[in-house]
Amino acid sequence: MKTTTKNPESEVLIRFPDCDPLKHLNNARYIDYFINAREDHLRDFYDIDIYEMGQKTGKLWVVASNQIAYIRPAWFMETVVIESTLIKAEKKRILVEMRMYNQKKTELKAVMWSSFAHFDVKQQKSAEHSEELLDFFKELENPLESTMTFDERVNRLK
Repeated sequence: MKTTTKNPESEVLIRFPDCDPLKHLNNARYIDYFINAREDHLRDFYDIDIYEMGQKTGKLWVVASNQIAYIRPAWFMETVVIESTLIKAEKKRILVEMRMYNQKKTELKAVMWSSFAHFDVKQQKSAEHSEELLDFFKELENPLESTMTFDERVNRLK
């Protein structure tokens, strides 16, 4: 595992089949764009292939919950920037914040918090992170104030 940044980002082009008739990115598709970007960030910035890790260890992450705020529309054929950061790591869960901006990062379009549960595929139940993963998470963790709610965070980012 390599560490380069606590806030990896990537550019993504909004595609036609992901948009509604008004040429806005469909609300449900934001989740796909965020999750795909986070997967790319893990691979490209931290050298973590979640599928390979799952095959080797029998453990992977599943989405436990999502909270999303739609602030401004993302448009058909617009290039957006998606940032992600680990804001909380616990023995069995992690909380990741993802933000979508316009290409110049002057306009916030959406914010999502995803809680991921560590899951043992063989035993079909939640699992604790290894000490190695917890140590790695400590390097990456970008914590917020412990009492900050999702809505407070969105208002602060606006």
